[in-house]
Amino acid sequence: MTLKAEFEQCAEDIKTMKSRPTDKELGDLYGLYKQATIGDINFARPGFIELTAKAKWDAWNLRKGMSQEDAMNAYISVGKKILEKYGM
Repeated sequence: MTLKAEFEQCAEDIKTMKSRPTDKELGDLYGLYKQATIGDINFARPGFIELTAKAKWDAWNLRKGMSQEDAMNAYISVGKKILEKYGM
């Protein structure tokens, strides 16, 4: 299985979890997913009243400079741990 195929399969598996992960875990997954699929963040940080958007921006911005391949590998690693913890 190629890295991209494994990444896409993990992303699909995450959608079928039995329980909702913590906000921190979701943020980690979100940031890694965006870095893996788009690359470095490409827009300004949202305003102070947009709490969810700011949290997502921060999670993605933490991965700035990480290669898309490294982000895919990290997403798969984190995703597998979360799937083990919460089940599918």
